[in-house]
Amino acid sequence: MKALTDLTKLTRRKTLLGLGAGAGALAAGGVMPGSLGFAQAQSSAPIKIGFQKHATGIGAAYGRWYDTTTQAAVARINDMGGINGRPVEIVTEDDATDPGRGAEVLEKFANQHKVDVAFGTLFSHVVIGSAPRAGELKLPYFVVSEGHHVASGMLNRYTLQPGITDVKSQVVSMAPFIADNLGKKVTMIYPDFAFGHDHRDFFSEAIAAQGGEVVAKIAIPPTETTFTRYFPSIPRETEVIYHVMVGPAVLTFVKELGEFFGPSRPELFGFIDSLEAVDIKSPGLEFLEGAFFWEGMPRHQQADASDASNAYRAAVGVNERGAAIDDPSNVSTYAHMFGCWETLHVIKAGMEAADYQGPADRAKLIEAVEAMTDMPESIEHPQGDKVFNGKTHQAFGKQYISKVSDGTLNVVHTASIEDGMYEDEVNYTTQSL
Repeated sequence: MKALTDLTKLTRRKTLLGLGAGAGALAAGGVMPGSLGFAQAQSSAPIKIGFQKHATGIGAAYGRWYDTTTQAAVARINDMGGINGRPVEIVTEDDATDPGRGAEVLEKFANQHKVDVAFGTLFSHVVIGSAPRAGELKLPYFVVSEGHHVASGMLNRYTLQPGITDVKSQVVSMAPFIADNLGKKVTMIYPDFAFGHDHRDFFSEAIAAQGGEVVAKIAIPPTETTFTRYFPSIPRETEVIYHVMVGPAVLTFVKELGEFFGPSRPELFGFIDSLEAVDIKSPGLEFLEGAFFWEGMPRHQQADASDASNAYRAAVGVNERGAAIDDPSNVSTYAHMFGCWETLHVIKAGMEAADYQGPADRAKLIEAVEAMTDMPESIEHPQGDKVFNGKTHQAFGKQYISKVSDGTLNVVHTASIEDGMYEDEVNYTTQSL
């Protein structure tokens, strides 16, 4: 438990500075955190990780918290001596949550910044627009996206998703709970791009397998700012509204949904995406009392939370309600951002297994990660146990269903890794490197 003890002692300032002013001051004196480890490396040059950040555009809230989590993870890795005795440096570029810009960012990472790997992308349309260029550049591309595009075989061997589960696994895990506890006639409301289409397609199949049906599918443009005009399309026979919205207007979405139904509404099952970066106690959200949400990692600290989970929460500077310790109005994207922490630790483990020294070893890195299987819960994997499928480049893990009670998200069901398993659709290891 030494690593947990050490981590919980990190101050808020040390966590957020990472490789910033604190490490810069040490470097000026010829010393880096973990310098004894760095001195053993064949090269003293940093390992550069290109962080493709949604700094602007509809993904900006996620980008802000993906950045915070990334800096905290790198601070920990460097305090432990870096990777193969070398410090880790994050090189950040804004992709504007835009697929065309995403491909340009990867080009810049490879040819201007000379990074070792690229990392961090969330929104599925950006991943899909960027991954082909990563393959052409032979640049390992570690995404934190949830979309099924990786495991479907749509992409390429240089694109991996080892730190977060995908939508197909999530909805397969959720469907039995919905059918058994909430209802079998479901109206779906989802964003009209690849991520939303994954929900539409895979949940429709999953609920049908439980004897239910999707009675309406309402697709909403991800840049929409008002939603009331869509709600009359919800059929009267609806027993459950399944919603998963993203972007800066999510608070408007849930407020208008409540205003539309008033005190009488169908059961609500939402993916927490509809409330990421939003305080669940915001005025107008009282109607969510008794509603259910999928969470990738519980935002509100649970009484039975593991030591690893609590140490991670402290490291990223988040309080028991899932908001920044130094600014409680800054609510995190807690259900997703753990994927950055876990993915960076996978990169570290892969580089160490491959004895990675530089870009010439990128193929060895890919093969080393593909060889991974079990990832037990630990400070490196605080969300819970995972299994990585090297053929499909996709991680599988636990899923959480929480119920809103007195404005707090309380976990009422945890789906096992096995609940979210599905048949392989690709074997990337057969593709050339």
